[in-house]
Amino acid sequence: MQNVNMFEAKTNLSRLVEAIESGREQEVVIARNGRPVARLAPLAEKPVGQRLGVAKGKFTLPDTFDADNEAVARLFAGQAV
Repeated sequence: MQNVNMFEAKTNLSRLVEAIESGREQEVVIARNGRPVARLAPLAEKPVGQRLGVAKGKFTLPDTFDADNEAVARLFAGQAV
């Protein structure tokens, strides 16, 4: 665990984040006036779930699928159709 003051953290943020990403540091504690106030730590990686496109080839969209896009956009903008 590395401890840095606020000025050093602001000056070297990219370097500190790179140290976390690379695994050289597990956590960086940032202090203000000698008192720890924040912690920089890696985010837990989430397993990738099922992605879009899993139904590719299972059905066919009609050619008119996008025919009402302009009307829908007007509705979102609060305009009359």
